[in-house]
Amino acid sequence: MTDLAPLPAPEPPSGVGRLPLGRWFAITGMLVALAFTLGTAVTVMTVERLRVARESVVDVIDPAVLHTLEISTALSAEEGSIRAYGRTNEDQYLRDYQEGVRAEAAATARLGALVARMGDPTVGADHERLIAASAAWRRDYADVVIAKVPTLKTGTATAYAPVNTRRFTAVRSALSAQQKNLGRLHDVGSARIEAGWRAFYLILIVIAAMFVGAAVAFTLIVRYIVLRPISQLTRQVRAVGQGDFEHTLRVHRPAELAELSGRVDAMRGRMLREWRRAADAQRLLSDQAAELRRSNAELEQFAYVASHDLQEPLRKVASFTQMLDQRYGDQLDERAKQYVKFAVDGAKRMQLLINDLLNLSRVGRVGGEKAATDMEKVLETAVGNVSAKIEDTDAVVTHDPLPTVYGDRVLLAQLLQNLIGNALKFRSERLPRVHISARQEGDTWEFACADNGIGIDSKYADRIFLIFQRLHPRDVYPGTGIGLALCRKIVEYHGGKIWLDEPDPDSPGTTFRWTLPASTGDQHG
Repeated sequence: MTDLAPLPAPEPPSGVGRLPLGRWFAITGMLVALAFTLGTAVTVMTVERLRVARESVVDVIDPAVLHTLEISTALSAEEGSIRAYGRTNEDQYLRDYQEGVRAEAAATARLGALVARMGDPTVGADHERLIAASAAWRRDYADVVIAKVPTLKTGTATAYAPVNTRRFTAVRSALSAQQKNLGRLHDVGSARIEAGWRAFYLILIVIAAMFVGAAVAFTLIVRYIVLRPISQLTRQVRAVGQGDFEHTLRVHRPAELAELSGRVDAMRGRMLREWRRAADAQRLLSDQAAELRRSNAELEQFAYVASHDLQEPLRKVASFTQMLDQRYGDQLDERAKQYVKFAVDGAKRMQLLINDLLNLSRVGRVGGEKAATDMEKVLETAVGNVSAKIEDTDAVVTHDPLPTVYGDRVLLAQLLQNLIGNALKFRSERLPRVHISARQEGDTWEFACADNGIGIDSKYADRIFLIFQRLHPRDVYPGTGIGLALCRKIVEYHGGKIWLDEPDPDSPGTTFRWTLPASTGDQHG
């Protein structure tokens, strides 16, 4: 192969084309990231202020208003109960007053905690004034009424009515001032929340506008810096693809596409030169391939004719040697008879070898067409062909239900015949047993031929399928060494593969497996 020199470096781009695509996106991305960072910071601060304002209103001011209302309700209940107690001297009103005092104390304590959280001096002063006014009313009126009831009886409330009016008016004034200031704080907090929401919505609008601006910026970059140059390069490549091999490929931005177009154009030039050289070489190869096909056809024809021509002299040698033994056998000594036997045996083995070679050469070249073939019937034919050997060895050949496959019936029968014949030849001391099975794997069938013979070591798994390969001496197990090579060629002709299964120490014997294509519309499995 010819060593190719490196492609020349393309001409560097100029102007904005010098910026690589990553730089364009990096600059735009940095600007967008800065804008989004600022927007995010402002959003976080706004949300934080909104949260603080909301917590102030919801968690502090509104509960303070509620507790102030509870204090007002409790004080009103206390005032009514104590007046009723002063008029009637009934203990039930005294218990109601005491219940009101407890409710007021609880509400005042809760209100005091909220007032402390507010940090507003006006509300704090109002709270203190309310506590003082409530204590003064209780000291100057309620406690006095409770103490004087046993003496003044039902006239107690009337005697101290002016004190009640004066002191409770101060309580109402303190309550009104506190409620007014809490309402003011509530309005201020609500205004802050409203302003926070308006700022938040405004920020969202600004961020959305930033999204749109970023999308527009990236769209413009993609359109003018990426898509338009790619479109130009595509048109140039299309022109080359349509046969204008002299068309120059060149775009000017971004830097990556400019370099890419330059290098592709350099490759176009080199490919054009190489294509022209390859076209010349292809024409030469086509002429050589035609000559090779013609030579192969002549060689196959020569081998076929030569094999047929060899049969006739071998038949003459075998038949005339046998006639020599029959007619002049009584005149020959033992050594001469042995020589005659050697000659006949050699001629027969040569005939067997020639027949096997002819069978091997015919696979895929001579024979019937492939069609849907019932393997049950094929097995019957194969068993019939070796029936004499089956009877001589008392062998038992069994099989599972076999499917219909797509193949050559004659070749498939020869395949099974060879495998069964091998199983009977290489038998052990036990009565020979051969079992044929099949299972479907997708659109193929996997067959197996298992026997209980002497077995084959797994290290010979590849060697046994080579032509003329033998594992045993010819005088122990006769044969040509072509049988399994013929089996492999038949299976491969059908698009399958054949292999030797791993031997099982607990189950002596040999198992060959092979695959065949399932017949179209096959209903087995």
